Amino acid sequence: MDLLTLALVGTVVMLGLIALHVPIGVAMALCGMVGFAQIAGWGPALSLMASEPASTMANLDLAVVPLFMLMGSLASVGGLATDIYDMASKLVGRSRGGLATTTVIASGGFGAVCGSGVATTATFGRVALPEMMRRGYSPAIAAGSVAAGGTLGIIVPPSSIMILYCVLTEESVLTLFTASIVPAILTVISYIVAIRLTVWLKPDLAPHGEAVALSERLKGIAAGWRPVLLAVAVLGGIYSGVFTVNEAAAVGVLLAFLFALFRGALTVRNFLGALAEASASTAMIYIMIFGATVFSYFIAVTGGATFLVGAIGSLDVPPPLIIFAFIIVYIILGAFFDEVASLVITLPFVLPVILHFGYDPIWWGVINVMVIGIGMLMPPIGINVMLLNSMYPEVKLGTIYRGVMPFVYADLVRLVILVLFPSLTLWLPSVMR
Repeated sequence: MDLLTLALVGTVVMLGLIALHVPIGVAMALCGMVGFAQIAGWGPALSLMASEPASTMANLDLAVVPLFMLMGSLASVGGLATDIYDMASKLVGRSRGGLATTTVIASGGFGAVCGSGVATTATFGRVALPEMMRRGYSPAIAAGSVAAGGTLGIIVPPSSIMILYCVLTEESVLTLFTASIVPAILTVISYIVAIRLTVWLKPDLAPHGEAVALSERLKGIAAGWRPVLLAVAVLGGIYSGVFTVNEAAAVGVLLAFLFALFRGALTVRNFLGALAEASASTAMIYIMIFGATVFSYFIAVTGGATFLVGAIGSLDVPPPLIIFAFIIVYIILGAFFDEVASLVITLPFVLPVILHFGYDPIWWGVINVMVIGIGMLMPPIGINVMLLNSMYPEVKLGTIYRGVMPFVYADLVRLVILVLFPSLTLWLPSVMR
């Protein structure tokens, strides 16, 4: 069997194992090890299984993952999501569709202290969805704003998926965080516009909110000081150069812990639950990274990525069409896999092509994360939609998918703009160098 055929067989077997519900990281590691053993023998293959995970564990950029995961879990326990939601509702909740707008803004704020799309969706599924339903919002727009807002958990820095991308591509985490700021702001704005247009066309979907006295508004804004301080400490510390990314994550964990403790929310049960949740998420990510590094090494040795680059490079089509083809593939994958799986499975094949056409890997990192976010909303198995349906079975899947479509349209428009104008993504990192 020649090397390219071996690479193809290894990839097909890996996808087959994943379809049989073998954990993705295990499937990638197993196929990478067995495939490499066919080339170099079992001794080097077993050594690879030891050396690649060891080098991954020694990567300081990856050490930030468990810290951000724990910060997000403690922030949830400490009620910071509720603080953000209450603050935003006092600011914009009175207008028609104001609570849906509040949900999007609050999801973006919570994304800055959480870093996970699924966790953001689950949190505001508990905090915002019942409140909107109680106040007469259509289940479609209520669930749609929560599901779409959940994608901000991976788009707004600090984001665990962005850290993972940087670890796998050996790019700077700080640079990618900086590059994502303008696209993240555009995402929030585009979602707000989508809500406004939707309720303007169909006013019966969302009522006006109740008038709030100025004193109550000021009180609600003041009550949101905890999440604001946490976000400023983490992000401000990173971008000002006061903290490294790892140090900022550690400071964030400490602040989230203290907020939960002094609020009386940090019972032994809640604390152990937060530790368990962060540990489980971290272990899942680490296993996927181990598998991805082993499988990537196997693909590199076979020359599969080089062959793919040559084959695509020989096509007589403009590079932007290749980019849009990749985007379509990612949207389809995102409908079946979670955000981490979509990234680690495709990166060994996609990144060499991106670099071959001269695109900036930081720019592609932002586009990649955004496309994965869109996939989290798409049928048949958009993970954010499925999560909300499991939390509230009375809200039908069709209703949620109908509710997310205005946000998907907004996503697609924003994505075209960012692909055609890469300077929108790369401007801020160039200024801050």
